[in-house]
Amino acid sequence: MGLNTVSIMGNLTRDPEIKYVPSGKAVCELSMANNHVYSKNGEKVDEVSYFDIDVWGVAAENCAKYLAKGNGIIVEGRLRQDRWEKDGKTQSRVKITANAVHFLPKRQNHAAQQAAADDKPAEVETAAVTENSDWEG
Repeated sequence: MGLNTVSIMGNLTRDPEIKYVPSGKAVCELSMANNHVYSKNGEKVDEVSYFDIDVWGVAAENCAKYLAKGNGIIVEGRLRQDRWEKDGKTQSRVKITANAVHFLPKRQNHAAQQAAADDKPAEVETAAVTENSDWEG
């Protein structure tokens, strides 16, 4: 028995890539950057980590349709280690398999923010796609 869960927020570093496995199910590959800011010796340090994410089924199709490089997302899922042989050596990497992907509101430039504040509250674009029963692999 083990616990394997992750929740992470960040921005896409490239456009989503959708593929279909032989059974016909969609898998969308996302790449996310997550920033962590802390202070070291009185100096601000910005640490960036990069994560690869697999999203399956209808959720994958929605990610491919509605997301693009730079979009903010929150991913809930689990960690999965891939292993393979290359030149006689075992290689590995850890990826996130998403159970849910939440789309964050798109950023506005300063002029658009000011105009929205002067007229009316800005509408927030959010969506969530959840699908954990279509995972294969």
